[in-house]
Amino acid sequence: MTGIDGIPRIPTGINGFDQIALGGLPEGRSTLVAGTTGSGKTLFAIEFLARGVQNHGDPGVFVTFEEEPDDIRTNVTSLGFPITDWEAAGKWAFVDASARITQEAPTIGSYDLGALTARIEHAVRRIGARRVTLDSIGAVLTNFTGIGVVRHELLRIVSALNALGVTTVVTAERSVEYNSVSRFGVEEFVLDNVIILRNVLRQERRRRTIEIVKFRGTSHRTGEWLFTIGPQEGIVIMPLAFLQSRERASTERVSSGNPDLDAMCGGGFFRDSIVLLTGPTGTGKTLTSLFFAASAVEAGERCLLQTFDETHEQLSRNAASWGLDLDAMEASGLLRVVSEYPEVASPEEHFLRVRRVIEEFRPSRVAIDTLSALERIVSSRALLDFVIALGAVLRSREITTLLTSAPTGRVTPTVTPAIAMEVASLTDVTILMRYVEARGQIQRGIAVLQTRGSVHDHSIRRFEIDDTGMHIGEPMTDLSSVLSTAYPPPGGLDQSASPSGGEPQGGPWSARRPDADRDG
Repeated sequence: MTGIDGIPRIPTGINGFDQIALGGLPEGRSTLVAGTTGSGKTLFAIEFLARGVQNHGDPGVFVTFEEEPDDIRTNVTSLGFPITDWEAAGKWAFVDASARITQEAPTIGSYDLGALTARIEHAVRRIGARRVTLDSIGAVLTNFTGIGVVRHELLRIVSALNALGVTTVVTAERSVEYNSVSRFGVEEFVLDNVIILRNVLRQERRRRTIEIVKFRGTSHRTGEWLFTIGPQEGIVIMPLAFLQSRERASTERVSSGNPDLDAMCGGGFFRDSIVLLTGPTGTGKTLTSLFFAASAVEAGERCLLQTFDETHEQLSRNAASWGLDLDAMEASGLLRVVSEYPEVASPEEHFLRVRRVIEEFRPSRVAIDTLSALERIVSSRALLDFVIALGAVLRSREITTLLTSAPTGRVTPTVTPAIAMEVASLTDVTILMRYVEARGQIQRGIAVLQTRGSVHDHSIRRFEIDDTGMHIGEPMTDLSSVLSTAYPPPGGLDQSASPSGGEPQGGPWSARRPDADRDG
């Protein structure tokens, strides 16, 4: 294929990378993939060849300087790459330079890559290869005694491959995550393109990123992009691997599980809606999630309920207190409950797990309770990438989704949860629950801040929770103060306190007509 700049590209097939590269690697050129230990260099090299065989029928040659071919064949088993079969079919060839390097004595005098280059050229011609990877070039460059010789020999092998018309990926080690690009400081100047993989330790957790530093003579997306490595998916760059346009938007409505809330939202949620429900502890977020799931089961639809706050046993007990039999719903095959604490995996790994369940279980609805629990283990930026990628997967399948989020306080003044502020512009429906003081009592209030493409109730309504669930009542007209900082809808509202120190003026608790204008 040809990129937007007219330069021919060869798609890598790596999840999300071709979006960054604007189509793939420049065809017929060499690319340096540099990274520290554990950053994913070898996997990038393997996937470049394997996806080429798998998706495009492009034969490939893998030159290994460290791992033996048998180790590579074993390591990619979970990814579903039948390398042995491809070798038998003449689609894949190894050039094993690992044994020779480990048996080499310390270099005395001159050393060159002439023999190795000849072996690679022979393998390329034998199977008609279009792709070649060298992993990792640093293992052989250490045999040279001077930087000038390193540069000359590297240029020699790269020039030979370019002359064959193959697209080449060369991996190399880095000693630090930032500043220098490669170990010897010359690799990035010899090769046409440079990609850096990083594996940074921040807040006691590893975070992998990928950056295209140079595409000689052609364009690409700049900056660092978060990625993860899945045992089945390989490299996955988030959220680009999942973003895609949709041909239509659903007009079908589904129930929230609460008729009163459906009425407030203009008749329920659109089938492909992503709904954000935010409120302090005890306002009914988990309750709403459970009834949302029960509504799906009652309608004969599959629902995935993912919880990060409670164990499966706690969730079943709580559901029973409201007359819901979670075990029976699961036994029907229409409900799948996944309960995990945030700390057991990174947000990217949680995302891949949720995606696998969605692909296997094929639910019509998904409830995640609560997103804010993930803030314990990750930055807001990474969590936002999680939500963007998840939203892309859900929307493409028209899955009705309920996301819940909680601030850090309960009835004391507190800021809005960071994730809610970030996610607001990505959701279709935003619902706010808060504690309020009315007539000298602490009560609960609910407001619908937005429903895209639909009219909705703009009033603040009192609601109660009993052993049968949530009951939404009449609009609250006697508010004296709000006990938790109100959450502004997209675009923001004036949150400044009133002169009396009571309700924020212009906030979502201020009076509005139920027949107010339709949301966009």
